[in-house]
Amino acid sequence: MTDKTNKTTAATSSLTDKEREAIAQMPYEEARDKLIQAVQALEAGGLNLDQSMRQWEIGEALAQRAQSLLNDVRAKLDAAQAEQATSADTAGTQSNLD
Repeated sequence: MTDKTNKTTAATSSLTDKEREAIAQMPYEEARDKLIQAVQALEAGGLNLDQSMRQWEIGEALAQRAQSLLNDVRAKLDAAQAEQATSADTAGTQSNLD
């Protein structure tokens, strides 16, 4: 995503900077639970267009937060697996004793 896209999205969003910051600080479980609530509100219907758009924007921000956290965990797991594989390759060898 380019800076221009980010600025355009921020300019047209109904979310405040405070709301975006709160979402950016949420742990995964909270973001997931609030995303479920946003989806349920949309699925239940009965919202006017502005309310629906707001729920959509909240859902998008929460989904991005949750995905970002999952990506971080995946990167840590991949790094740990790579380190473990490297350690396993040298376990019990002379190079491990240096």
